[in-house]
Amino acid sequence: MRVTFATEAAPGRPNEDFVAAAPDAAVLLDGAGTPPGSDSGCSHGVAWYSRTLGSTLLTAMSQSAGTLAELLSVGIKSVSSLHDGTCDLAHPGSPSATVIMLRHVNDTLEWLVLADSVLLLDVVEAAEPVVVCDDREAQVGALHRAEMDSFASGSDEHVSAHRRYVETLRSYRNRDGGFWVAATDPLAADQALTGSMPADRIRAAALLSDGASRLVDRFHLAGWRQALDILDQHGAAELIHQVRTAEHSDLHGHRWPRGKTLDDATACYLAW
Repeated sequence: MRVTFATEAAPGRPNEDFVAAAPDAAVLLDGAGTPPGSDSGCSHGVAWYSRTLGSTLLTAMSQSAGTLAELLSVGIKSVSSLHDGTCDLAHPGSPSATVIMLRHVNDTLEWLVLADSVLLLDVVEAAEPVVVCDDREAQVGALHRAEMDSFASGSDEHVSAHRRYVETLRSYRNRDGGFWVAATDPLAADQALTGSMPADRIRAAALLSDGASRLVDRFHLAGWRQALDILDQHGAAELIHQVRTAEHSDLHGHRWPRGKTLDDATACYLAW
């Protein structure tokens, strides 16, 4: 297996994405940032949460035979126990993250996707890749983002509207009728999208945070097949470079309204 990845923080802030791989497993998390002026109830921060849960999950995938959902549930419990004595885990803004887990076991490739990071599977003899993404947060967000999208990115009005948008979405987090992310509730693992396929049917796979997938699903400057080709032929750093070029061409969000003008971007590519 050939594994390559790249990650780049949005300028001026810590990288809240996490990516790592072992010989038979890979994991990617995209932490949900806390906007300026909002509280999270946690002294450790989102980057700490993503890195701690991500490393916990990679270790578990390499050492345990449990299902991916079971490993995620145990991982969420484990990380919660590390800071429940110092932080307010009942706070609606407690750190959270999307999760992609990918594991090769015997002759099977297994996956889990929770929230809006994107998993691409390049299936043998298929013209287009299989796209696995949990879009429940996007569906909820579409109902509440009109005010934020009406202001120029970076303006005081946009910053305030983005904070209100994020705080509104917190009320939908990890409940029926809303969306599910890894945070403090281990039951969120049961809501993840899971699947498997014979390993010999898959040529390659890509794990993308939404900061990297936006080249396709928000900017519409490439298709999923093109994104895989970029990763295969030019590497993960090139995909992120193309995202950054697009972001800088529209810093005020007139062409592509968005909450974050520039976002943490992470891509991992695995080929067999």
